[in-house]
Amino acid sequence: MKTAVSIPDDLYERAERLARKMKLSRSGLISVALDEYVARHTDEDVTEAMNAALLEIGEQADPFVREAGLHALARTEW
Repeated sequence: MKTAVSIPDDLYERAERLARKMKLSRSGLISVALDEYVARHTDEDVTEAMNAALLEIGEQADPFVREAGLHALARTEW
């Protein structure tokens, strides 16, 4: 899908540098960035990923892992 957006000049320049560094097209960089941003801000996707991970590794009652997870969650930006 083609779309046009307006962004500040400094953001455009930083994005261009990063795209070159990562050997991506500008569209490729924007697609990756938008995909990651949407995934981080979509509760259902996060919940699904966590549930899938738990199914894969199994739910083990390890107090250290539980506390570490709670600590990390408390520092997560919503």
